[in-house]
Amino acid sequence: MPHRAIPEPTRVATMLAAERDAFAARNPKSAALAKEAAAHWLKGVPMHWMVDWGTPFPLFVAEARGVTLIDADAHAYIDFCLGDTGAMFGHSPPAISEAIRHQAGRGLTTMLPGPDVAVVGDLLARHFGLPFWQVTATASDANRSVVRWARGATGRRKLLVINGCYHGAVDDTFVAFENGKARNRPGLVGEVRDVTENTKIVEFNDIPALEAALATGDVALVLAEPVMTNCGMVLPDPGYHDALRALTRKYGTLLCIDETHTISSGPKGYTGTHKLEPDFFVLGKPISGGIPAAIYGWSAAVDAKIQDYLSKREPGYSGIGTTLSGNALQLAAMRAVLETILTDEVYARAMPLAERLETGIATLIRHHGMPWTVVRVGLRAEIVAAPTLPRNGTEALLYAHSEVEHALHLWCLNRGVVITPFHNMMLVCPETREEHVDRLLSVLDAGMAELSGKSGLRA
Repeated sequence: MPHRAIPEPTRVATMLAAERDAFAARNPKSAALAKEAAAHWLKGVPMHWMVDWGTPFPLFVAEARGVTLIDADAHAYIDFCLGDTGAMFGHSPPAISEAIRHQAGRGLTTMLPGPDVAVVGDLLARHFGLPFWQVTATASDANRSVVRWARGATGRRKLLVINGCYHGAVDDTFVAFENGKARNRPGLVGEVRDVTENTKIVEFNDIPALEAALATGDVALVLAEPVMTNCGMVLPDPGYHDALRALTRKYGTLLCIDETHTISSGPKGYTGTHKLEPDFFVLGKPISGGIPAAIYGWSAAVDAKIQDYLSKREPGYSGIGTTLSGNALQLAAMRAVLETILTDEVYARAMPLAERLETGIATLIRHHGMPWTVVRVGLRAEIVAAPTLPRNGTEALLYAHSEVEHALHLWCLNRGVVITPFHNMMLVCPETREEHVDRLLSVLDAGMAELSGKSGLRA
């Protein structure tokens, strides 16, 4: 097991304090907006995660286009966060903007299908290899719906998730290990249930534990990311996905792959790139280029189970679906994404830049003697605060060091580069250019020099 690896604490604290002071000094208009907004918004933001950047106050963005953000104080930034994958194809790509403008003049939502429905359904089926689809407002809604359908189709109650997973705001997935025992995830607001009553949890890459959990025959669904992405980035061991698929089939459990973050792998996601065969497939944030939308699809075999269940269930409200899901604006944006962005050509242009970023970060880590490594899944790269890669969520969360992460991302932010504030994730998109990657590497080089005390490699 790799050890927890951090730079000298005094250097980290000094750097973090200096960067917070620099942020406050250079962003007076954001400071004023934050104070004004605090009168009516929780912590001064419309969604409380927006304060998780470790800054003295939120950075207010006035404009976002391509890979460029302009803040309220007119500073320009190169964006490698991209809305934490919500805008992973760039901000307002022309094809999506045009589709939205066109549809906006023809109606936004009617609770009835429009002409794009048949086209998008065919595109989804051909693109991702599953025949049946539904639209939701978020990936959280999609995962929640999949859990419900799986329970209805199998007649089983239990859900199995992976420790350290992220599937949005799905209550059933908020389970964690504490001293080897499952418990409600710490920090939950207002949860009154013991979620472990109907949710099992195992570690990623632990095949014996997976089989033991499934062998009881009461698990309706395994809901899994193909790569762990919310506790850092943890890769599957060779053969892990083969075992996951074989064991779920052996014990009659359905399998859902949540690709909301791993669509970075390629235009067909990790599922298509590695030829996984899930029963359900979920894709959220990026599918509509930033318009709130998500999709979930399922196989013909699952559809037969669903149809049988529907033919026998008691009449009444299903509890699945929301009024704005499947609206015309969502479908128009999805069609533009599927036809113009989720293509081999687009990914082929962007992938070499992600490789350039990964190689550059690895070189910087070696030069500065940092006890870290870098991991990449397609267009997504992360710095891991351990000399070797963790194999599961418990290890990954032990190695995370929030103060170092905050210091490094604040260093970048104050120098016009945006990376995520949590486990320093970076995305390359179709709008990213070599000069953008090189600028990020230069800023990271200087930041690592500040932490290591060595001279910069790219200075």
